[in-house]
Amino acid sequence: MGDPSSPTPELLQSILEPLLEDFDYWFARSHELLQNEKISFMSDHEQSDLLNRVNQAQAELSTSKMLFAATGKQIGIDMATLMPWHQLLGECWKVSIRYRQSKQD
Repeated sequence: MGDPSSPTPELLQSILEPLLEDFDYWFARSHELLQNEKISFMSDHEQSDLLNRVNQAQAELSTSKMLFAATGKQIGIDMATLMPWHQLLGECWKVSIRYRQSKQD
């Protein structure tokens, strides 16, 4: 008998799948900015470190998406995995906002 507290595949698909796509989209945008632009308010080391962390998160996300698909969308992702991605995107969004503001000045 299945665990009654486990989410159904339909629930996982309706919530987790769009969330993973959002992470994919925002990590790709962050990667593009950090890879292609010189961020004047960051040292080369800071920019490189942030880009490396985005690359690592993209690799983790890719693996998670593959596992999700391979299991017929019947597994979830632990919050311990999602929270660092969320925090990293928050950091990237702050850099992006500040970068856009610096270009307007």
